[in-house]
Amino acid sequence: MNFLSRIFRVGQKTRSNLAEELDYAKWTKEQLIERVLELENKKKRHIEEESEQSDQQSKKHKAASPDISKKKIKQQRPFDFSRFNTRFIALRFAYLGWNYNGLAIQKEPTPLPTVEGTILEAMNKAKLVPSMVPQEYNFSRCGRTDKGVSAMNQVISLRVRSNLTDDEQIDPTNDHKEIPYINILNQLLPDDIRVSAVCLRPPKNFDARFSCKHRHYKYLFNKSGLDIDVMREAAKLYEGEHDFRNFCKLDGSKQITNYKRTIMKAQILHVDGDIYCFDLIGSAFLWHQVRCMMAILFLIGQKLESPSLIEDLVHIGKTKQKPIYDMASDIPLILYDCQFPDMEWSHLGENDFKSVNPCRRSNAMVLGYQLKATISRIFEETAIGNIGEMSGRTIINTGDGKGKVVVKYQKMQDRNVMDSVESVNQKYRNRKARRK
Repeated sequence: MNFLSRIFRVGQKTRSNLAEELDYAKWTKEQLIERVLELENKKKRHIEEESEQSDQQSKKHKAASPDISKKKIKQQRPFDFSRFNTRFIALRFAYLGWNYNGLAIQKEPTPLPTVEGTILEAMNKAKLVPSMVPQEYNFSRCGRTDKGVSAMNQVISLRVRSNLTDDEQIDPTNDHKEIPYINILNQLLPDDIRVSAVCLRPPKNFDARFSCKHRHYKYLFNKSGLDIDVMREAAKLYEGEHDFRNFCKLDGSKQITNYKRTIMKAQILHVDGDIYCFDLIGSAFLWHQVRCMMAILFLIGQKLESPSLIEDLVHIGKTKQKPIYDMASDIPLILYDCQFPDMEWSHLGENDFKSVNPCRRSNAMVLGYQLKATISRIFEETAIGNIGEMSGRTIINTGDGKGKVVVKYQKMQDRNVMDSVESVNQKYRNRKARRK
């Protein structure tokens, strides 16, 4: 028998013996339990070995890869404004007001964002200003608009970060090296706020509020139910210098004693179709003044009051305290323009590719509103119909389309009056004294 044959027979015998050993049917209970425990221990050791190998591989991977979180923390160091120059500029911008809680930034949270808060947030994000506190960078606004009111040529002035030295800022040939303020802000601002121009060198001692020569407002309205000719006659009575305390909301915190304001022009103009506007230019305006003036014009246009009411209300000897009446709606009011001395306004270039995306977004927004307006008119024609006269009731026009329904209209001369200017100011001083 050769060597290979002997190995083959040994192998057969070994397999035969193994088969006999694994014939569990012949095993005793004790042998079976011992075998189960043996197999479970082998499985447990195998799992532990695999887990240990996995932990070792994970440690090797972490050691080989950089710590991303630490890298990010190092990159987010505070921006050091002291390393950069600053310059004083003026910005001209427009906004649609119905999505905002007015222009001015507020100390307390408001239901909607403010226009200024949105602009300063964009500036802070672009590292143009160091904080959201306007007092830190000589901030000033031209005209403060209420919640819902829009503006087409609003102006603010403030100090911002600059790429240029003080000497370089004086020379206009260096303007192309300066930070592109308009482009940067329009990229960050929402579509209904748009910066249109920047003045890199405002006149000496310029202030967006006090340097404004006059402010131009427009109030849009539908002529339905109104006598336009009578309103035109009445609007002219606003022109000149008058005491407008009966055409505003009194604010004790301002402690105002002089309510005289000069109106340069007041007229009713046709805009388009049934839409007209109250076109108003004045040196300065009181809180809610334009909306109060428009509310009185609506009453006159409906022939609920005569044009002479305006003369009575600006005559403080005749009407010492403001009668109680509702203001006109905020949405139709526009701060149309703010007039300043000659300034070097720089506008966006027509071929500036960086302004393409913001322009496209704003154009899309405007088209969306136009389409919605057309659909609304179709909706009005097919589904709403005319209200008609309400028997025994009067609908006072407030400019919002709904108006105010009263059972019997009460003439202005017969109404209750509000507190006098002196009383409002004194009450505020008393509250302030109690708080102290």
